[in-house]
Amino acid sequence: MRSGPIALRAAGAALALVLAPTAGTALAHDGVEAGVTPATAAPGADIDVRVKGCEGTTGTAKSPAFVADAELTARDGGHALLGGATLRTGLRDGTYQVSVSCGGHDHPDAGTLTVGHRQEPTHHPSPVAPVRAGGGGTAAFAAPAAPGVAQTASPDGLGTPYTLLGLGMAAVAAVAVAFRSSRRRPE
Repeated sequence: MRSGPIALRAAGAALALVLAPTAGTALAHDGVEAGVTPATAAPGADIDVRVKGCEGTTGTAKSPAFVADAELTARDGGHALLGGATLRTGLRDGTYQVSVSCGGHDHPDAGTLTVGHRQEPTHHPSPVAPVRAGGGGTAAFAAPAAPGVAQTASPDGLGTPYTLLGLGMAAVAAVAVAFRSSRRRPE
């Protein structure tokens, strides 16, 4: 007879253990997330703040790393609130919490930002191929393909058919110039 109430209490305790972490998570995060760009910034740098999950079209992002609170607004009918902030000079490297106020509610610890003194890269990348710019690089993409001619443009170049076409046109032009030059010479 005693096993019924014990089983009921055990089931209640198990249910409380299962629901307790969920309730704490819902209160802590509340569906509002804040992110910053760049992910790691140096003291004194300007950063962009993006907040998702807020109700309304305005809000404020706060952090001990900010010089002043970041005013957030929705732009272009987007679902995120956007704003900018400047980091304090003299900050130590590390992670700082970002809190958000929007829709009449405070959302502590909605995100983090990382502060780090930037080091100059030891390797400076240099181009390894010509830059595809100007009319020559864009002409193949702007003009529609002629009937029966396949578009073979790729990031590596225009391909064999266009190379052969160009060489053929250059040969015709060279023959035409040679022919005209030979007819104009006084005999």
